[in-house]
Amino acid sequence: MGIIIWLIMGGLIGWIASMIMGTNGQQGIILNVVVGIVGALIGGWLIGPLLGAGSINDGLSILSVIVSLIGAVILLAILSFFQRGSAR
Repeated sequence: MGIIIWLIMGGLIGWIASMIMGTNGQQGIILNVVVGIVGALIGGWLIGPLLGAGSINDGLSILSVIVSLIGAVILLAILSFFQRGSAR
């Protein structure tokens, strides 16, 4: 059951993060899921200890969704920085 939650929440979080970062038109469903899951891991590792919360991998709550969303936005910001840097 945990993998289904990862896929559903990862897709939603990745989609919301891509809308925030303006990359929604460039990403598909699979990339949204990947960004959401990896963002949850990054958010749980970087931001979770600061706020005293985990990511969606630790359990589903409002704070864990916010931590995962922040991690996904950070991931997309890093990726867009490197994409812009390679175009120069």
